[in-house]
Amino acid sequence: MENTLKSLHYAVRFKTLAKYLGTLALMLATLACVPLLVSLWFGEYALSLRYLTVIIVLLIIGLPSLKLPHPDDVQFNESLTITALAFIIAPLIMTYPMMGAGLSFIDAWFEAVSAITTTGLSTIADLEQMPHTFLFARAWMQWYGGLGIVVVSVAILLNHPLALRRLVNPSGETMITTTRLYARRTLVVYSVITLAGLALLMLLLDDAFIALLLTLAAISTGGFAPINNSLGDLPWLTQVAVCALGLAGAIPFIFYYRVWRGSWREVWGDFEVRALLLIIAAVCLLLSLALNADLGWSEAWRHGVVLGLSAQTTTGFSSLNISELSALPLLVLIFAMLIGGSAGSTAGGIKVLRLLILIRLVQLIVRRSALPPHAVSEARLGGRALEGNEVERALVLILLFIAVIAASWLVFIGHGYAPLPALFEVTSAAGTVGLSSGITSAALEPLLKALLCLNMLLGRVEIIALLVVLYPRTWIGKRTE
Repeated sequence: MENTLKSLHYAVRFKTLAKYLGTLALMLATLACVPLLVSLWFGEYALSLRYLTVIIVLLIIGLPSLKLPHPDDVQFNESLTITALAFIIAPLIMTYPMMGAGLSFIDAWFEAVSAITTTGLSTIADLEQMPHTFLFARAWMQWYGGLGIVVVSVAILLNHPLALRRLVNPSGETMITTTRLYARRTLVVYSVITLAGLALLMLLLDDAFIALLLTLAAISTGGFAPINNSLGDLPWLTQVAVCALGLAGAIPFIFYYRVWRGSWREVWGDFEVRALLLIIAAVCLLLSLALNADLGWSEAWRHGVVLGLSAQTTTGFSSLNISELSALPLLVLIFAMLIGGSAGSTAGGIKVLRLLILIRLVQLIVRRSALPPHAVSEARLGGRALEGNEVERALVLILLFIAVIAASWLVFIGHGYAPLPALFEVTSAAGTVGLSSGITSAALEPLLKALLCLNMLLGRVEIIALLVVLYPRTWIGKRTE
């Protein structure tokens, strides 16, 4: 049996990787033109030169890929490898122009990883002194990083039957065809929501540039605020509006497509969206109750709503100093950041869908204890039976997610950090949230900055993709034609 399985292993095809990574380089070159234009608009010509250099290098790398043929199909390990490499390579490339704002390599790389992974953790103390181009580039990277992960995640979800049926419903289509269809739908929805969000914030804010940056960071559930104190100095209504945009990004984008198509019965019956809204309500209530002892009820519910929305959707904006919170609200926020938003959205965390699968599995085990041995009982979710491999993958990802957080937490404790703030920080990084207990700063040890970057990458590509890259048989073995 083992020999038979080995004979079925296929390594990735280098021409396929070259084709799509070259396409990625061309796409990054196109996307880098936007901050280049912004730098020219604000007269920040030193940054213009850096972006121009990056664009030229990316074009040199990417143009040869145009001559490579499109493969008829993409292997599953190839799709995961391309996804992982995309999120590793992109921030490395964008580190150079971000260093033009006066940051060291490690801090610029940290900001770039945090941006591309839509996390929002930052080592910068005074954002209002940073160049306009730098602030725009961070938010812009979060926006297209959020769009990218939604599109490429369909390749992962193709092996999750329940999630796939909710997303695309292909009829005899290949992975490439399905991904293109999903990408077109997602781009339209993402753009419409972004424009609607920008229109809303421009009504609430006097500064159009700040409104634009907050919109880009909110829709992508990224959370990079262009002003100090995150949302703390903004009116409460504006804070809620920004976090509501984060909620819009944490809902599966196919949900909006169904609304537009008029599939109201399917929309009303979307179990994951209903579960997400219920969890958000519970988190906001628990957080308000936990904050009551420190702030009083009037302030507690105001901050509880904003922080609850921000943490559960993994957007990462804050309305107060997290480092000053007591243990109970920190624990509530950790739980929210761990769960995260919906599959097929820009949100991070283990995803509500996997939590629901776990709950259904536990219910099945309890139910079977009261049934006779010969009785047949199966776990169901959304009116469909859960398949064995789907449950297996959900449990494995949850286990790996918790293992990554636990291992990183021990490293921080070993460096002398308090247990609860350290747990909060690594959960925020792995969940791609961006809320900070005060540990992340320019003074943080380079090793721990690199560890948080690894957590952000692992959380964004959902661990398995990076493990596939490190798996020897991904690279060594026979290949299909």
